[in-house]
Amino acid sequence: MVIGIRPTVDFAFKLVFGSRKHIAVTIHFLNAILGKERRITKVEILNPILGQESENDKLSVLDIRATDEHGRSLNIEMQTTLPAGMAQRLAYYVSNLYVAQMTERVNYVELRPAISICVLTKPLFPLIPQLHLDFRLRETSGQLLTNDLQIHLLELPKLRVTAENVRSASPIEQWAFFLQHVHELTGDEVAQLFPDPEFAEAAGVLEMIALSPVQQQLYDDRLKFQKDDAARLEGARQEGIVEGEARGEAKGILRGRIAILQELLGVSQSIPADGSDNDEAELLKIEEDLRNQLRNQLRQRGME
Repeated sequence: MVIGIRPTVDFAFKLVFGSRKHIAVTIHFLNAILGKERRITKVEILNPILGQESENDKLSVLDIRATDEHGRSLNIEMQTTLPAGMAQRLAYYVSNLYVAQMTERVNYVELRPAISICVLTKPLFPLIPQLHLDFRLRETSGQLLTNDLQIHLLELPKLRVTAENVRSASPIEQWAFFLQHVHELTGDEVAQLFPDPEFAEAAGVLEMIALSPVQQQLYDDRLKFQKDDAARLEGARQEGIVEGEARGEAKGILRGRIAILQELLGVSQSIPADGSDNDEAELLKIEEDLRNQLRNQLRQRGME
């Protein structure tokens, strides 16, 4: 039987990567993302799921906060939508992780890196082909200022690995494939496709969700919440497009009237052809000024 649970639902994501019972999975995932950074062998989960205490718990923030043996602060999250200000939000979160270390007894040189890892089901940077994006503080020439602030994005739609070659792919590609496709696989297929036992352990966590009526319900609630949230954002986007088109149509009509008035007056065009530098209020004022000029011109001709 296929696993049927998507780890891209944040409730399942946190059970897989934010559980003290499955630290090996978290360590394997972090080392895959951080790559050439100092290898992690120990991780402490600072906000594990402890069970539902109220009806509102199912809608709580489900990111993962942790620290490793090198003293680095880590935040791991799953995002299935791209809300406005996403880049600023990521910068704010990693900055908070960094600043939280500062106390009266801590000197600047004692501050440890703050690392934010965000898994995205929609690309924030669709024109960049890389699956994994690594943001740090650098000069435009590429000179690194510091590694202390890091934002890592894993943009799942950019994965090009298939079931036929996933076993020989890089660890980061294997995790991306797992996150996208494990719900379609059986436990035996996971063991066959992935070389490391951590993937089978992660799949086992997902299978346990399906076997627990309470966890299945929490999973279903979060899945519905994410779908509703995505629908709201899409609705707002479509509404914005319609409003933008309506504004564009109105501006087009105004530009046409202005062009006729300019032709009647024999004056050169005073606005760009597309009106891109003028809002609707400015175009209305230009039209009114031209109408007044035309009235005065016609009045003067009538007096001659």
